[in-house]
Amino acid sequence: MVTPTLPSTASTVHLSTTNKLDNVDHPLDPLTPDEIKAVTLTIRKHTVEHTDIKAVKFITCILLPPPKRAVLAALGIPVAPGGKPEAPTKIVRKAESDFFDAVNGTAYNAVVALSDEEWKVESLERLPEGTQPNITVDELIQCEVIVQNDPRVQALAKEVGIEPHQIFADGWVIGWDDRFPKDRRLAQAFLFARFARHENLYAHPLDFIPVIDTIARKIIHIDFPPVWRKQADGSVKLSVPTTQPQPVSDDAFERANRSRIQPPLMHHDFLPDLLKEGDPNYKQRDDVKPLHVIQPEGVSFKMHGNVLEWQKWKMHIAYSFREGVVLSTITYNDDGEIRPIFYRLSIAEMVVPYGSPESPHSRKFAFDSGEYGMGIMANELTLGCDCLGKIHYLNGAFVDNLGAAVVLRNVICIHEEDAGVLWKHTDYRPGGCSRTVRSRRLVVSMVCTLANYEYIWNYYFYQDGNVELEIRLTGILQVCVTESDEPIPYGTTVAPRINAQYHQHIFSLRVDPMLDGLQNSVIESEIVGVDAPTGSEENFAGNAFFIKDRVLKSQAEDGARDFDWASERRWRIANLNKTHYSSGKPSSYTIMMKGGAVPLLAKKDSWVARRASFAHKQLWVVRDEEGPKGSRLYPSGRYVPQTREEPKDSVGRWVNEGSGSIENEDIVLFLTLGTTHIPRPEDWPVMPVEHINVLFKPSSFFTKNPSMDVPGTNDLQSQPAFDADGTSGLYANGMDGTACCAN
Repeated sequence: MVTPTLPSTASTVHLSTTNKLDNVDHPLDPLTPDEIKAVTLTIRKHTVEHTDIKAVKFITCILLPPPKRAVLAALGIPVAPGGKPEAPTKIVRKAESDFFDAVNGTAYNAVVALSDEEWKVESLERLPEGTQPNITVDELIQCEVIVQNDPRVQALAKEVGIEPHQIFADGWVIGWDDRFPKDRRLAQAFLFARFARHENLYAHPLDFIPVIDTIARKIIHIDFPPVWRKQADGSVKLSVPTTQPQPVSDDAFERANRSRIQPPLMHHDFLPDLLKEGDPNYKQRDDVKPLHVIQPEGVSFKMHGNVLEWQKWKMHIAYSFREGVVLSTITYNDDGEIRPIFYRLSIAEMVVPYGSPESPHSRKFAFDSGEYGMGIMANELTLGCDCLGKIHYLNGAFVDNLGAAVVLRNVICIHEEDAGVLWKHTDYRPGGCSRTVRSRRLVVSMVCTLANYEYIWNYYFYQDGNVELEIRLTGILQVCVTESDEPIPYGTTVAPRINAQYHQHIFSLRVDPMLDGLQNSVIESEIVGVDAPTGSEENFAGNAFFIKDRVLKSQAEDGARDFDWASERRWRIANLNKTHYSSGKPSSYTIMMKGGAVPLLAKKDSWVARRASFAHKQLWVVRDEEGPKGSRLYPSGRYVPQTREEPKDSVGRWVNEGSGSIENEDIVLFLTLGTTHIPRPEDWPVMPVEHINVLFKPSSFFTKNPSMDVPGTNDLQSQPAFDADGTSGLYANGMDGTACCAN
């Protein structure tokens, strides 16, 4: 989870205070660094002149997107099948910002609009008591500083042999803890020791967890997790009588009758030079030959600002401090007809619930998007490392606590890569011909580091009209210290006295479709066997099965759906107003959940389930209702930190308290996908990548295979692996024994 270290090349940009609009070519372009500076300056000036606020601490400063129809009209994208674009209307560029009164900790939201090249405050509202905007990079870094300089923490660390300069902390939002008032802005710090600058600090977890008031900048409590004991009957119980949190009145700073656990001292490094220091026999593999990706004639895509065109695809790509990568206004040129497909795609939320019931581990369920923001944790990517080949990068910018723009360079990577065979057929008859067409895909990616974990977001666009999201998970396990031979029922001892707890990663993919227009529906399909028995007139061989379709109609009754493995349930986003000339079925895209459908294992009334209602179901469908602050964007609510109940603006509330049709409407889908991680020793000290995929596949959308015009492949750079000396391949390039009709 998250205590970030800004990349060395990240910079706080102090730009001119001009309100002139520069470098904005698309209505969904994110705020530029200049605009961030101008907006925060406008808010600061307004608070001085019109309020009692004496000092401002900025948390967010983002674009407030224009209305959907206005954007589509400006881009010339039709909103109905075969229709013409609507007449353009004036678009007012707006921004919104969350900030604190730095003196008393009161939170506010401001909307600022650009008029005649001048930003003006349009609205200013105080957020309800206890509402907490996301935690910032500045606050998380400050958590570590507070911990390192606290005398009580230093004394506790000293008791187990750790000096003050060796103390490090991963700051997390506290999530849920009824022992503290919800209007205090709190963090919890998971502590580790580090004995050298670049070593793996997670190898040395400490046995206590401070609670920090981030506004007051002080530690207000310290928790000591209990340990597990094996009983005489073979059962395992805690060293305390309950998994319930201990009362705060039981002052954790007083440690009478409390045993301490020494941190493990063994090194578990991952950098080659440190591995060599620890093991003189260590060496990297020396039988790995270079593998280069070359495009001698350049790339096949074009960029205009944030707008990308690749073969028949066109889309807008934007950086979001909260969602990371946002793709918008995605269209496909179908033989001259511009076909709208998605208005917006993003990972709108994610939660990582841990499975250990003992306090304070039970409050470990990080909302990495809603509590922190994926974008502000994005890596600045390096050529030849994170992406191979010819690369185009986009930058990102977010606001710091002082109102300046922090620019992250090269955070979005765009490139092409080979994706195997697209399609192939060989006429097996004598003299027959073979044709192979290889697939190329466009990749839009981002890598985010949330303290110990890395998340890699890959959006793939294919030549056959497929769109895929792949999530890759890697990094280092979040671990805690154990006693020697301590029995661990809810985790894996991945190294001596290092416990990696069972946990889940559950993501919410927000899909705002505009399939051949804004009026869309969702069709639920199940593959079912014919009821008629074997030997019957209707099913004599007993082999019959068919597809049973049902259009989801009511938001209240059909807006929340479970995946069903038994019937291989799947869903299609469809435009019922356009049907295929041959199949007679509506134009649609099928959602293929490729192994990512997992249930939330916590109980339905658990702390995490009450906050993350999106995790209860695999699919949510709601009508998109655009308000003064945009569409329905976030499934766990706009303000996530320290919520203790399901927010009013969450997907569960939208469905359960909503009404009306979701058939042939402007709808939004939230897809829940994830993985349950049972750690292995092989995941230590750094985890190999794990994959989660969801595929959007055209179904009766195109007249036929849209990739029939993709050129065949005859790569003259391909060569036999070995010389023809008896140990080589048998055939040279182009002489592989098969007649080739690639061209």
